[in-house]
Amino acid sequence: MPFTLPELPFALNALEPHIDAKTMEIHHGKHHAAYVSKANDALKGTKLESSACPWEVCARLAELPEDKQTAVRNNAGGHANHSMFWQTLAPAGKGGAPSAGLAKAIDEAFGSMDGFKEKFANAGATRFGSGWAWLCVNSDKKLCVGSTANQDNPAMPGQCSSASCSCKGATPVLGLDVWEHAYYLHYQNRRPDYIAAFFNVVNWAKVNEYYDRAMS
Repeated sequence: MPFTLPELPFALNALEPHIDAKTMEIHHGKHHAAYVSKANDALKGTKLESSACPWEVCARLAELPEDKQTAVRNNAGGHANHSMFWQTLAPAGKGGAPSAGLAKAIDEAFGSMDGFKEKFANAGATRFGSGWAWLCVNSDKKLCVGSTANQDNPAMPGQCSSASCSCKGATPVLGLDVWEHAYYLHYQNRRPDYIAAFFNVVNWAKVNEYYDRAMS
């Protein structure tokens, strides 16, 4: 099988009180595990069956038979998105800070870190139903914020919902899961509270790595 469930880079309770252990247990061990299993099943017999990179699969969806595309889109997308999500989380106070280069890019694109947080939070809070908010590096090597529905991501061309940015085909460096399964046990219907709490557990050291890779 090309895909396997990655281990979390922290203990289940490491993000408390911002993200609780029970949510992490279900989110990683049930939801993400299901995306991996279903993606492997959907890819059987296709030209992308041997790909070990879910992001590559997401970018090449059009190469798959039409009757496979929806299942692969949903489940390889879920695997790609969650694999990045876990890496960009860290216990409060242990995630570091944006690098000088990323901090400068944030100021240029959004005016300030507070300006970025406001735009990113809005993208997540106004995403109708389930989906993701993203910070991306676009084709002009500038930062942009957008959101996608369900388990779509910017690697799938045409998925950015924001008309004011150019995330289409951009490279994500930070994503936030705003599906209810990511927060409902602790926050119930208070998605904005969950989004605000998320900024306490961002692993900026990893985001810096993704940003440097996208800029190279």
